[in-house]
Amino acid sequence: MANIVIIGASTGGLPAAYEMKAALGSGHSVTIISNTEIFHFVPSNPWVAVGWRSRKDISFSLKEPLEKKGIKFIPEGAAAIDPVKKNIKTSSGAVVPYNYLIIATGPKLAFDDVPGLGPEGHTVSVCTVDHAEKAFERYQRFLENPGPVVIGAAQGASCFGPAYEFAFILDADLRKRKIRRKVPITFITPEPYIGHMGLSGVGDSKGLLEHELRERHISWLTNTRIKRVEDGKMIVDVLNEGERELPFGYSMIIPSFKGVDAVASVEGLCNPKGFVVVDKFQRSPKYPDIYAIGVCIAIAPLEATPIPTGVPKTGFMIESMVTATVRNIKASIEGRQASAIATWNAVCLADMGDTGVAFVAIPQIPPRDVTWAKKGRWVHLAKVGFEKYFLRKMKKGISEPFYESTILNALKIKKLE
Repeated sequence: MANIVIIGASTGGLPAAYEMKAALGSGHSVTIISNTEIFHFVPSNPWVAVGWRSRKDISFSLKEPLEKKGIKFIPEGAAAIDPVKKNIKTSSGAVVPYNYLIIATGPKLAFDDVPGLGPEGHTVSVCTVDHAEKAFERYQRFLENPGPVVIGAAQGASCFGPAYEFAFILDADLRKRKIRRKVPITFITPEPYIGHMGLSGVGDSKGLLEHELRERHISWLTNTRIKRVEDGKMIVDVLNEGERELPFGYSMIIPSFKGVDAVASVEGLCNPKGFVVVDKFQRSPKYPDIYAIGVCIAIAPLEATPIPTGVPKTGFMIESMVTATVRNIKASIEGRQASAIATWNAVCLADMGDTGVAFVAIPQIPPRDVTWAKKGRWVHLAKVGFEKYFLRKMKKGISEPFYESTILNALKIKKLE
């Protein structure tokens, strides 16, 4: 009997556990190690930050659905990985052996790269539901005395979608409250141009997003590095323009990502930023019994940009990594060679509060066979529908190609609109 252990129970880890168990049956053991006892739908965090959703709306307890599927659940953080002895030490000191390990930890949020950045500093975040709840608390206080807002991403960031989404969602919420006129909004980003998104753009993402920012009277700064954040003041350095001071009453900034400590400390597993190096089969070249999926894997930037930017790992892309990993581990157990390769296609539904933009890049890394960006209320409706659909299926322990289904459903909604 093989023991398959998965570290992480979010968008990559939980579907991986369901798919792995379905593929192997009762003859093999599947275990999830997670530093949280709940699953929450990360793409909904921007809605939580303005009060459109609550934690209860977008999360559920992991224990019951995992037990029903016969998947062992250890609600503790992973403290260390020993790839030679093939075991994981948890935060309580327990040792969990494995035959195959899937790393799906997500990232470590590098707020400390910029003095004053993050929920413990002077800005908020939508990277976790805890952060989003704190962001809403600060937002409620801000509404009592509205003023300038700064939204965006720090240098080295790779997850630009939520920054754009939050800017548009906040704008929509302020308009609903009839106080938008009191709130100047500035969007800042290390991207060389609006809509780059770490992908060298997708279709006419530059023109489309610039248009949307102008329509909403949101000013922007590109090629921007944040030097430090103080109470009510952000000091930034804009390429070829020099240092600028941006006052704010409220600010949400996406930080850069790193690998989590337990993973980054394994010799020969990761790149210098702590992201797991994998081959085309999602497998570590140094430790062939270790696989990695999602945000924690290393992908080289597509191009050198004046201010560093990373490459995003989108939901559809992660879904394909999960399926490839499950098939390759099953093949290895059965004595066959790994052959499944993730597609790494990017399909994103970016909400704008009352409308949205869909981005498709197939494959994600250029040159591409398909690349387009389209706007419409159908995107907003599709994302709302997908949230409910994904949470319902995950809670029931059903594993299927969620993002592929979403694309088809989104196109159906577009036709009906």
